[in-house]
Amino acid sequence: MAHSEPRGSQRIGFLLIPNFALMSFASATEPLRAANLISGVDLYEVVALSTDGRPVTSSSGTAFECQPLEKTGGTCNTVFVVAGGGPRDWALSEADFGRLRRLPRLGIRVGGISSGAYVLAAAGLLDNRDFTIHWEHAPVLREAFGHLAPRHARYVIDGDRITCAGGIAPLDMMHALIGERMGSHFARRVSDWYLHTAVAEPEAPQRGSSAERFGTHHPVLLAVLEKMEASIEQPLGRAAMARFAGTSVRHLDRLFAAHMEEGFLDTYRRIRLTHARRLVEQSPLSISEVAFASGFSSAGHFSNAFKILFGTTPAALRRNVHRVQDTLSGQTEDRRRKKHDERR
Repeated sequence: MAHSEPRGSQRIGFLLIPNFALMSFASATEPLRAANLISGVDLYEVVALSTDGRPVTSSSGTAFECQPLEKTGGTCNTVFVVAGGGPRDWALSEADFGRLRRLPRLGIRVGGISSGAYVLAAAGLLDNRDFTIHWEHAPVLREAFGHLAPRHARYVIDGDRITCAGGIAPLDMMHALIGERMGSHFARRVSDWYLHTAVAEPEAPQRGSSAERFGTHHPVLLAVLEKMEASIEQPLGRAAMARFAGTSVRHLDRLFAAHMEEGFLDTYRRIRLTHARRLVEQSPLSISEVAFASGFSSAGHFSNAFKILFGTTPAALRRNVHRVQDTLSGQTEDRRRKKHDERR
């Protein structure tokens, strides 16, 4: 039976957070534009929103004109929060969080794209919900909201909550949402428009396989390496890890020597410190809290190990990240003022 086309246009709002990921935004909005072209009618209206109605600059430096969330958000059928950057960008005011919380009460679906799920979590909109977030931001979200557990999925649709990991995954999400409204055949035509022939399932992985990331296909090593990634805050000793993998300590050491560029301890430390670096750059945790979250018993030991691997201390890295963010924010404000002056 043919799927009947619904009448009327759906207004889809995108709340843009400073330094939002431009690729994620394009991957979410372009399928809606194509749906309008293919159908010959306006099925969807895309509206860019900001917390104050002022333009918002993307990760590429491109500024987008926006309408205010308070005035226009309530007129949308769905509102997605699109974010990138870091926690300082995601720190909305309590009034803005209140405006987001108001949307579901009006019957409006809300979603998060890339790190937009962090904003939804901060607003309390993901409690007792199934959701996902970009893999790079998942550790930061878990540390900030210990009661929440994001899934490693490309996108998750849980009733009136829709979350997506970002990148090109919104192409897959929009295929599902367009299919939900217009039928699978029409959604397939939209995906084909963008040569998007391999539409991924929601549960498809966000990252390459462990074998690709670690450069080995040995099953015992892969099991150990994945366990290392899963047990960062409370690292397992060599003997415990060998028992987990069903092998001896000696054989485990031989496997690392034969297949890896580093030994067991060095590999484990690098995995933990790489995790710690993301927390230093993106989370509001203190350096001591990052140390404990990465399995180090003292901040001093952590800082020394961090400097050996990355050539800088955690505190110095954080200061540099903040300095860069402040510079970019200043440049964005300068561009906005210049544009305003030109209009006058």
